[in-house]
Amino acid sequence: MGNVHAGSAAAPPPPMGFAPAPPSSAESDKDVTSLGPPAEAADSLPYPGTMEELHKKCKDIFPTNFEGAKLMLNKALSSHFQISHTINMSSMMPSGYRFGATYVGTKQISQTETFPVLVGDIDPSGNLNANIIHQLTQRIRGKVATQVQRSKFTAVQMTADYRGDSYSASVTLGNPDVLNNSGLMVLHYLQSVTSNLALGGELIYQQGPGIPGGYVSIASAAGRYTVGDSIISGTLGLAGCHLCFYQKASPQLQVGAELEVNSRMQEAIGTIAYQVDLPKADLVFRGFIDSNWCIGAVLEKRLLPLPLTFALSGMLNQSKNQFRLGCGLIIN
Repeated sequence: MGNVHAGSAAAPPPPMGFAPAPPSSAESDKDVTSLGPPAEAADSLPYPGTMEELHKKCKDIFPTNFEGAKLMLNKALSSHFQISHTINMSSMMPSGYRFGATYVGTKQISQTETFPVLVGDIDPSGNLNANIIHQLTQRIRGKVATQVQRSKFTAVQMTADYRGDSYSASVTLGNPDVLNNSGLMVLHYLQSVTSNLALGGELIYQQGPGIPGGYVSIASAAGRYTVGDSIISGTLGLAGCHLCFYQKASPQLQVGAELEVNSRMQEAIGTIAYQVDLPKADLVFRGFIDSNWCIGAVLEKRLLPLPLTFALSGMLNQSKNQFRLGCGLIIN
């Protein structure tokens, strides 16, 4: 709930250490004026962000566990273009080689946002994941994500985000098929009510021949409350609820808690996660434990002065007596 993925996740930001060259001052001023976010008056309500970012702070501290061995080589060919080579060796996931490429355009609308952004990766069999993000106008941003498997388009997702002064609205189409009269549509709206509180809603509509009755629709309410370094966010609907709590306890420690309830499957999972940053040691440690007694952690250590990052992953499922270990090396 609160997020839709079709084939692949939304395009990630440029990798660490890879930033586009800043435009000239005249060009930068022109871009910020024509494409930048709307200026907010001192007494206006803040922009709440998109629904896709509702649980982002909490989700970012969860570890991304992997199994087996992974080797990644990142190479910046220019200030706007970077390629990557990834080799995975795993008994649980498909193993092999993948080639990736990232292009960041020249329209810089802020210190952290430059468009267009194109991200993709492909394997020797031709299986492709691609994402495109572009700021179409001052207030409209477009996203396209697609996946190709065995020379066929298996997933397509198109999203348009509209940014208001104190609200955001977006529409997402997933796998639209006019001939078979099938597809998925998701509508999002998020409005700042006060400087700390944002409320909104989500409507999911899916239609297809394999769905009982021909279609199904699900509506959910959403909200986020921010106070200091704490964030409480959640979505609630007939299909269930998704609640998150985030707290920055100190400059080195961040904690989060998540509760997911699926009323149709009669399931509920609670998870506690944390992230420890030790800048002086160039080390980041993330871990979690959930109500199914799954424990996982990922350690990332930069091996300065070498351009290397070592990653160690471990995950234990005590109910199934399973343990997965992974190690990786990233060369920048």
